[in-house]
Amino acid sequence: MSSLFFSSSRRPLSVALRRFSLCRFSSIVTYATEEEKSRFIHPSSVVHPNAILGEGVSIGSFCTIGPFAKLGRACQLYPGSHIFGNTELGDNCILMTGAVIGDDLPGHTVVGRNNVFGHHAVIGIKCQDMKYKFGNECFLEIGDNNEIREHVSIHRSSTPSDKTVIGDNNLIMGSCHIAHDCKVGNNNILANSTLLAGHVVVEDYAHTAGGIVVHQFCRIGSYSFIGGGSVVSQDVPKYIIVSGERAELRGLNLEGLRRHGFSAVEIKSLRAAYRKIFIPTDTSSGNIEDRLSQVEQHEDLGLFPAVSSMVQSIRDSFAENRRGICKFRSWSGS
Repeated sequence: MSSLFFSSSRRPLSVALRRFSLCRFSSIVTYATEEEKSRFIHPSSVVHPNAILGEGVSIGSFCTIGPFAKLGRACQLYPGSHIFGNTELGDNCILMTGAVIGDDLPGHTVVGRNNVFGHHAVIGIKCQDMKYKFGNECFLEIGDNNEIREHVSIHRSSTPSDKTVIGDNNLIMGSCHIAHDCKVGNNNILANSTLLAGHVVVEDYAHTAGGIVVHQFCRIGSYSFIGGGSVVSQDVPKYIIVSGERAELRGLNLEGLRRHGFSAVEIKSLRAAYRKIFIPTDTSSGNIEDRLSQVEQHEDLGLFPAVSSMVQSIRDSFAENRRGICKFRSWSGS
């Protein structure tokens, strides 16, 4: 018989077999790349052999990674998190326990770098729009440095010609919902249970309090603030606070403007412009378009880019395909 099983020292067969297995395992490890050595995949997880995993990826127990997934360097999947469909994660993304990204649908979900997805967040799945036709491509793109907390849902687009987009540096708190075809810019804070219907646009540096609802096709302007429990059914212009069961304009977001570096002179000019537009003292000041024009042509106010930006934000909301702006109250103190 072969000396593989019976050595000269007459070792038992079981010992010889163990030595043979160790030799085989050692030869496999020797030929593994350094990149493969740097990864950790828990043996209970299911990772399709066609999935592409970057250097330093860590996959905890009971995870699933589909055949078309691409994970960048140093991504971390906590136990019970899953990646499906044509989904790409940039470097240093984290999926907490129960998080799901992607769906086995035509189209893709593309995620940038340094994003955190909280416990049981569901990202990049089929939309809840009746217009969606099964088999159509649908898309979601997320930028860099976003913190997307527990139980958040973000849906893909409803048509191949559109996409849902989340920018950079956003904080999306627990239980928020961002529906199909929404466009969320950069540096926004969406507090718990903020619900955005389809096609909503949120510009930059906007802030919502908790439990708010935004009607489809509305636009939330930069540096605006929406009070807790509000129902927003029309546009929120730049720099302005709205609140209420049917949200109404309540003045300028003064604290937000200060925090983001607007000068005292800029804020003073915005307050003066707001009063001329929404709290006119002259009964002959005309309709809102007349008052917007008066502010633009004012010898002092017209020189400030922030004022011009606010005026344009208001005017754009009255375009034919837009919903107008939230109602305003004449007693506002801004």
